[in-house]
Amino acid sequence: MQHSDANATDLPEYEVYALRYARMSRTRRDNFLGGDPHDGPMPMDFFVWLLRSSEHLLLVDTGFSAATAAKRKREMIRCPIEALSSLGVDAAQVSDVILTHLHYDHAGNLDKLPNARFHVQDAELEYATGRCMCFEPLRHAYSVDDVVTLVRSVYDDRVVFHDGNQTIAPGVSLLKIGGHTKGLQSVRVHTARGWVVLASDASHYYENMERHRPFPIVHNVADMLSGYARLSTAADSPDHIVPGHDPMVMERYPLYRPDDPDTVVLHEAPGLSEA
Repeated sequence: MQHSDANATDLPEYEVYALRYARMSRTRRDNFLGGDPHDGPMPMDFFVWLLRSSEHLLLVDTGFSAATAAKRKREMIRCPIEALSSLGVDAAQVSDVILTHLHYDHAGNLDKLPNARFHVQDAELEYATGRCMCFEPLRHAYSVDDVVTLVRSVYDDRVVFHDGNQTIAPGVSLLKIGGHTKGLQSVRVHTARGWVVLASDASHYYENMERHRPFPIVHNVADMLSGYARLSTAADSPDHIVPGHDPMVMERYPLYRPDDPDTVVLHEAPGLSEA
């Protein structure tokens, strides 16, 4: 379903980049609630995303560190914050970071962004510090050190809280989805090809949303399922929705530079591929 904005022509057009920084091997049964009868390899990529216009520079998520990669046995490709330099961006230039949620692979490295404010949903920090974390299956994907770092940032006046959908810059808005975690938010951004939605973990893979098959790490299944329709409504077409962990993103979108196989351009249309 297409979503139109009366004043879209007055909005800046952002460049949007996906920077892959790590990967891991997985099978199909790992990626769908209830498993999958046709099991086989279905690996996972890890990304951060950069949004850039003539006046604004925003980072979406901050990835994890080499120490976390070793601890959780992930294949580290590069530091996601240092990787910004490939786009001509110094970490000190980043003034605003959208944290889609606080899982270890989305909210590490905060100390590497000395001048940034961190945008997070009220419900997410409540979830990550509240009674649900008494249960190991719910806290497993969180890093206590990362959560504590964010709490310290609250006391340093560096956290901006949001409660629901909100525009945070011309052409960039937050979409509170929930589902995967209590306060998961996706990002809607205006580009030259229209409204692109960075789903983050509202849909880990294209197949999760296309076949309405939820990812198994989930706080609320109903919110995850209804979130797929909300992503569709916010984007200009299914080709404008970018899942959070699918290696197909690297195959569908053009490379930023031929010598950089881990950065793709999302403000250009994806190429033909299997639906």
